[in-house]
Amino acid sequence: MKLYTYWRSTTSYRVRIALNLKGVGYETVAVNLAAGEQQTEAYAALNPGLGVPTLVLEDGTVLTQSMAILDWLEETRPDPALLPADPVKRAEVRAAALGIATDVHPVNNLRVVQKLKEMGHDQEAAAAWMNDWMTRGFAAFSKLIAPDTAFCFGNAPGLADLCLVPQLYNAHRWGCDLGPFDRLIEIETHCLALAAFDAARPENQPDAT
Repeated sequence: MKLYTYWRSTTSYRVRIALNLKGVGYETVAVNLAAGEQQTEAYAALNPGLGVPTLVLEDGTVLTQSMAILDWLEETRPDPALLPADPVKRAEVRAAALGIATDVHPVNNLRVVQKLKEMGHDQEAAAAWMNDWMTRGFAAFSKLIAPDTAFCFGNAPGLADLCLVPQLYNAHRWGCDLGPFDRLIEIETHCLALAAFDAARPENQPDAT
């Protein structure tokens, strides 16, 4: 498999963690979002959304959108599970994960920040924008997860953890006040102690600069 990725992309980070956890071998292909490589004709033919990640399977099938890729991985390689077996608990885990994936990340990604700057906002204003949405999202997320487990919903990482840790990477990067979120920092520490998470860290990617 080939994973088209960018080292600082939080959506790519999610998929790297999942592939590592499930022991799936893959080759990374760097797409430099900051340099606009996602807008080339060749990449647009692969992923019309002009984003990462893109996962190309061994038979040439192309999968896009991180949450769809994670669903595919869970369905085709169910061990270790990212979601619980009980339908209600699965919905609860998905709700927490999607709170970050659909409510926080989309208004924090590179294209939105670039648009804010095109509209006349400086870097300080852009960072304040991102931190505001992350603070709101983390506050909601904290109320959706289990209160006293090593990971978000138990003693092993799952889909919610895969969304949380990359978003916390962005929070650290942009100076978000994480003082109110000790529980999330504890979960992050537990996650990053695992080899699958550590290997997926942005700074450990071949294209990291």
